[in-house]
Amino acid sequence: MTAEAVEADPLAGGSATGARGPLRIALLTYKGNPYCGGQGVYARHLSRELARLGHTVEVIGAQPFPVLDEGVPLTELPSLDLYRSPDPFRTPGRDEYRDWIDAVEVGTMWTGGFPEPLTFSLRARRHLLARRGEFDVIHDNQTLGYGLLGDLGAPLVTTVHHPITVDRRLDLAAADGWRRRASVRRWYGFTRMQKRVARRLPSVLTVSGSSQQEIIEDLGVRRDRIHVVHIGADTELWSPDPAVTEVPGRIVTTSSADVPLKGLVHLVEALAKLRTEHPAAHLVVVGRRAEDGPVAQAIERYGLDGAVRFVKGISDEELVDLVRGAQIACVPSLYEGFSLPAAEAMATGTPLVATTGGAIPEVTGADGETCLAVPPGDAGALAGALSRLLADPVLRTRLGAAGRERVLARFTWKQAAIGTAERYHEAIAAHRAGARTTAPA
Repeated sequence: MTAEAVEADPLAGGSATGARGPLRIALLTYKGNPYCGGQGVYARHLSRELARLGHTVEVIGAQPFPVLDEGVPLTELPSLDLYRSPDPFRTPGRDEYRDWIDAVEVGTMWTGGFPEPLTFSLRARRHLLARRGEFDVIHDNQTLGYGLLGDLGAPLVTTVHHPITVDRRLDLAAADGWRRRASVRRWYGFTRMQKRVARRLPSVLTVSGSSQQEIIEDLGVRRDRIHVVHIGADTELWSPDPAVTEVPGRIVTTSSADVPLKGLVHLVEALAKLRTEHPAAHLVVVGRRAEDGPVAQAIERYGLDGAVRFVKGISDEELVDLVRGAQIACVPSLYEGFSLPAAEAMATGTPLVATTGGAIPEVTGADGETCLAVPPGDAGALAGALSRLLADPVLRTRLGAAGRERVLARFTWKQAAIGTAERYHEAIAAHRAGARTTAPA
């Protein structure tokens, strides 16, 4: 069976909702940016595919609110939005406070911490208990807050894309001076809560084998409670289009923030090396440009201001065409729990250069077969792989075609929804069995 056929019917004629029938699902997401960051992308595409399978899905989320597809309702559970643009770390006016949870949110922000996982979980608990009986299953998208412990009126399934303790470790390693390290430790204080909560969860989903191992090691969750369900690309949207003109020298990458985890500074350094052999090489970064920090300093140091462009807020169609028009897509991350940008670029048939950080090789496949793979944090190796691809159109065509075939066979949202729904049914069955065991005689 070809990959296209697998995508059309991964169960080869099986029932989409399974023999146990459709479910009423509450999908929680404390942060839903649809254009960068995995949580908003996950909420949008998983909810759409679950709905297509016949389930009823309601997304319950906070700012930035997710963008959802037709047929999936959004219930807004707003925070005080303390990190919004253009006034992040703002102090709200007196009339904005609604209850004690708002006071906790502001107090945590004032003292340098990140409050949203805790405060969203508390608001979600209150909301769900007020609607007891309306949902068959509750799916938490990596909130891992105290408010989600105990009885919520329905069994809980939680997705952990990767432990945020990994981000904390990398940020601490890159921090300069004791003041900066103290600030990083305080900001990531919520990870202590997430560790405590994760250990008490009955059913954890994650997106890769690499993330599963990190959850075991960093969060202390038992292996038998963790289930890998791969996510994927929207292969209808992310697809080849020969009508899109290839832009000579264009390299495209996605970086939601100037943080060490994403490895963008190493790609900028690689670009400087690359342009000595390929003067037309230039980089388009999908994400916000930081006015200061390692990436901005590297662009200035290497004189690349005209060779690096940042784009944000573009439509899905514009983003896909941007990737289609690139000669190379690049994932320079030091670590990823899955890497949606890799899967999406491969789905368009754009050849990929990627590091071997975290779960990236699980997505991209073998070096020289479906991508060119390099060690994380190695600007010289990045420059060499990019140079090799720019100089070899036959290799670009072969890797691009093989990459799309891999995504169609393994990483689609329909397959992710089917696997996730199976875990819902298992969680419901376990919850009912537990209720029977504890019921009075």
